[in-house]
Amino acid sequence: MSAGEGMFSDIPVEVGVVFEGERVRKQQMHVEFGGAHVPDKYEILEVKPPGEVEDGKITVIGPDLGEIPEGSSLPFGTEIAVSGKGVEPDMAGVMERRIHDFSNWIEGYMHLNQRDAIWLRVDKRSVKKGLTLRHVGTVLARLLKSAIPLIEAVEVTFITDPAEVGRRLGRVRAVFEERDSRTRGMTDNDVGVFFGCTLCQSFAPSHVCVITPQRYANCGAISWMDGRAASRVDPKGPIFEIEKGECVDAATGEYTGVNAVVKERSLGNVERVQLYTAFGYPHTSCGCFEGTTFFVPECDGLGIVHREFRGTTPTGLSFGAIADSTAGGRQVDGFHGISFEYMRSPRFLAASGGWKRIVWLPSELKERMKEFIPPELYDAIATEKDVSTVDGLVEFLRQHRHPVIDRMRAPESPAAAAENPGKEAVRLQASPQNAVTIPGGSVSITLKNVKIHAERMIIRKKQE
Repeated sequence: MSAGEGMFSDIPVEVGVVFEGERVRKQQMHVEFGGAHVPDKYEILEVKPPGEVEDGKITVIGPDLGEIPEGSSLPFGTEIAVSGKGVEPDMAGVMERRIHDFSNWIEGYMHLNQRDAIWLRVDKRSVKKGLTLRHVGTVLARLLKSAIPLIEAVEVTFITDPAEVGRRLGRVRAVFEERDSRTRGMTDNDVGVFFGCTLCQSFAPSHVCVITPQRYANCGAISWMDGRAASRVDPKGPIFEIEKGECVDAATGEYTGVNAVVKERSLGNVERVQLYTAFGYPHTSCGCFEGTTFFVPECDGLGIVHREFRGTTPTGLSFGAIADSTAGGRQVDGFHGISFEYMRSPRFLAASGGWKRIVWLPSELKERMKEFIPPELYDAIATEKDVSTVDGLVEFLRQHRHPVIDRMRAPESPAAAAENPGKEAVRLQASPQNAVTIPGGSVSITLKNVKIHAERMIIRKKQE
């Protein structure tokens, strides 16, 4: 909707769904909030009693956009309080996820990720037109009330003062943990339906997130309970019910109902999804995932790297390089976007070996997951403090008797490999862009306009 028209006539830039997917490059930006290089950032939406929410109030603690020097990178906090007679606390997580959705409707205002992993950039052209955070808050409030009629009042607070962002972050993370803990005792067998989410399709056209009691959304912001609340409030919205259908494979988590819905919602790009594996037909990856697995063929193991890790993995690839290989709604064996809460699930990559298949983690992530990593495996999983190369990783795993050493075998002859295809087939599926990139430590192979199915593929370094 053009500036000067309709419900956004008082906003100096255009607002509309047409701006979803817009990217603000570094040379275009006036300011950057959050991101991997800024540790303190968050956004949260909370449901409060009507008397505690002042409808339409927008507060900015710290400098507004025009007061921030061009090219700055700052901590950032967004706090939204909503109230209404029919609005329940269980709806908070789902309404919070709409911050991402509606922020990207604003011309020149790029929003990525969620919770305490947000990354925003504001285009200098929008700031020159007069855009302020007060305008952003006004847009968010109006869109939330328009999309969710149960909401009667919305109050928005932005924090750009670095010290204040840091001071509030601990309380916010405690709220996130309380939400996440609610579904940890549930199993997929306890329910008759799952939920789907297509909020990220503006960035990942063929991605459909499947949310179960034991598999959180990739973004880490939507649980099964959140999905249930959202589908009841807005049955035709981007979060919807999925009938499980018949169980095709209990181990991998494949269901006829899930396959049918994913095929329909991905416009036929994805026909099968197995929820608890990193191989075969793994769950697609969006672009908002909190972390991603990567396959290390030298040890037949999986590493995990999260968004905040700024170094490189033993394969020589950064989070960004690995994420680029799997994002966009693709299915790439071994490269698989995940959430932190899924890593805490008893069914985490269950069909691929679970934690027994994980060989490397950034030290910060390893410490965060300490309670959920089996004690006998904790010291056997390497970090960037232990190894920096694949050779070093393999040696570390041998020294610590990691379970994957039983998967490592001497090289087979081609005839033997043909006779023993193994349990996990390699399947490369063309992406919507008709290209698949296979990342490696020193080389990447890009296949265009091709689909390949192989019972087994072995790639080894040539011995001198």
